[in-house]
Amino acid sequence: MQYYKKCFLVLIILFLFNIECFANEEKEQSIEKADLEKQISYALGYDIFDKLKETFELDPAFFMMGAMDRHEKQPKLTQEKLEEILMSYQRLARQKQMERIKMEAKVNREEGFKFLDENKKKENVVTLSSGLQYKIIIEGEGPLPKATDTVECHYKGTLIDGTEFDSSYRRGKPATFQVGGVIQGWVEALQIMKVGSKWELYIPPELAYGDRGAGSLIKPGATLIFEVEVLGIVE
Repeated sequence: MQYYKKCFLVLIILFLFNIECFANEEKEQSIEKADLEKQISYALGYDIFDKLKETFELDPAFFMMGAMDRHEKQPKLTQEKLEEILMSYQRLARQKQMERIKMEAKVNREEGFKFLDENKKKENVVTLSSGLQYKIIIEGEGPLPKATDTVECHYKGTLIDGTEFDSSYRRGKPATFQVGGVIQGWVEALQIMKVGSKWELYIPPELAYGDRGAGSLIKPGATLIFEVEVLGIVE
């Protein structure tokens, strides 16, 4: 797990920077007046402890005991037992992460449902049986793309709060991709959009990235909005 790897890295750094400074009473000096190595050691300890507490309620005394024993190479448990415990920690961390994602997805789905429920009442918004919603901005006069076609499109993607997460306009170059190779909401919409069309799509999570999310901005269970312009079918 990421947290465990980070913890292990910090313990190595603490070893390199000599963590006896935390054990010797005669070295009880102010952090503000300590040298940079000691300040870094303190900052890393502060940071990693806070991060680890997100998945497990750590005991500070036993945490530091483990760090000191690692430094002095005098473990109180066998390597086999340590590995068994760390495996248990990783399972617990995964479980807590899944619970967090599930809860986050539930909240996002509820917000998305409310948005779509209000949005479908707006003028010129069409709701399909799949749950996909769209609004025609410009109706093109070209051919309809098929799932096997490759199309060239300009697009902008935002969350329901207006946060932009992707834009070919911002990159200054249209995107090219196979119609059947994108999220389901796009697959469905592109096959009813004539070349030259510009639509605004409102895509529920089931037709987007579901509860897994995508990247740092598209959270689990997110409803997405896309402005899509079909420029042409690539021969």
